Amino acid sequence: MDDVLREAAAARPTVRDALDRYLASDGDVYAEPAAFERFIDGGGNVGLYRDAAAALREVHDRWRPRRLVDVGCGDGRLTAAAVAGSPDLGHVDLVEPSAALLQAAVARLGTGGRTVTAHQVTAQELLADPMVGPGGGGRRWDVAQSTFALHALAPDDRRSALAALATAVDHLAVVEFDVPLLADRSPEHAAYAVDRYAAGIAEYAGDELVVQGFLMPVLVGQFDPAQPRHTWEQPISAWVDDLRAAGFRDVGHQRIHDYWWAPAHLLRADGATRR
Repeated sequence: MDDVLREAAAARPTVRDALDRYLASDGDVYAEPAAFERFIDGGGNVGLYRDAAAALREVHDRWRPRRLVDVGCGDGRLTAAAVAGSPDLGHVDLVEPSAALLQAAVARLGTGGRTVTAHQVTAQELLADPMVGPGGGGRRWDVAQSTFALHALAPDDRRSALAALATAVDHLAVVEFDVPLLADRSPEHAAYAVDRYAAGIAEYAGDELVVQGFLMPVLVGQFDPAQPRHTWEQPISAWVDDLRAAGFRDVGHQRIHDYWWAPAHLLRADGATRR
């Protein structure tokens, strides 16, 4: 365990105690899907998901896609909310490596007369498919969306995925957090994380499933090289730079919700080969 996180947590008893309990166990994020499901069903996620859904409905109403791909769709709740603003939508591709979450997403999207195709793969695996993109036999989308998922890709993987996506879509909508630029695993990084996780834990006081099954694995993964890392977040300005470098055009963003971890923003962009 990285000492920098322990030192920062010493000043926050709720984080320190939760961290000690987690390190005495061998839990891992998503090992128990119920932990993630209960996390997004409660606390500040109620307002976050409400505002993210409203923002996505607005872009769907504007772009009116016929074909949609959701990268990292989770259990499909935001996908389902977004397509409520897509009267012309006929086909949805759902991309999610978790079998349990993907099954839930298919159940949510499997009504309404649309064709739904489930892909139990990572974004990298889908976009490495030679059928994707220009000349790829028609697998192309009017809109790609991703909500709180692309930060789970390591930076090199994310850049490759975005570059592939830029040639396969007309429009892109991404919801991510505006996390301050901090040196990775530095004391400043640890202090920010511990301060914000104290606020997150307070929203789930007494809910050990969420705290130990989701919050602590994600926190520890940022600092302990022996643990799986689950997030590589960055400022919104860096997301804008990455999208432009990948070939997306007319990149813009708007703040949509103030969340305990960091403000959430909607990023919008046009693909590199928009029809």
